[in-house]
Amino acid sequence: MFHKEGQRIIITTFILVCSVVLLAHFFVEIPWLKFALQISSIVILILILQFFRNPKRKVAKSFDEILAPVDGKVVVIEEVEETEYFMDKRLQVSIFMSPINVHVTRYPASGLIKFSKYHAGKYLVAWHPKSSEENERTTVVVNTPKFGDVLYRQIAGAMARRIVNYAEVGESVQQGDDAGFIKFGSRVDLFLPLDSAITVKLHQKVIGAKTCIATTRAHKENEN
Repeated sequence: MFHKEGQRIIITTFILVCSVVLLAHFFVEIPWLKFALQISSIVILILILQFFRNPKRKVAKSFDEILAPVDGKVVVIEEVEETEYFMDKRLQVSIFMSPINVHVTRYPASGLIKFSKYHAGKYLVAWHPKSSEENERTTVVVNTPKFGDVLYRQIAGAMARRIVNYAEVGESVQQGDDAGFIKFGSRVDLFLPLDSAITVKLHQKVIGAKTCIATTRAHKENEN
């Protein structure tokens, strides 16, 4: 399955690749050049297809858990001052997505959308400390039954040039459902209450809608 945000670019790339392959076959007489053009075109198509893949995942929904909103690697786990919405200290967990990761954004928790805002900005590399505040980004806050307000932020990277955000204020959303897409490299930050029990480690690879990022303290104590 491919994400709907990639339909236009997939169709356009497919047409261009077919054109290059056919033109090379009929009009390029040098064998190695013909082969190089055809193979290069097919490789580009494969890369585009893998980037826009949208694997369907069965979600074990839980009000006591925050699930990873994206596939990628945990690059930040720290206590920070969140200055856009909360104006107080939160636990930040950041996930970096390389170009080979699935780039679908999924709701990390079920609840009600309280805040959703787009910010134009720069295109610093996604792991840059200032990218969360200066890059093109969207900020979404979901009010949840157990964690209260949970904020996630989609951040464009050096290659990304478009963030798609489906969250609308007042909408009820379900954990693991499609929340948007970031095209060509990016990062997602989660801002959680200070009493959240973080269940991932720095540099750990996570899977969107599958990996538990944090639980409530009560849930963790019950498990132990």
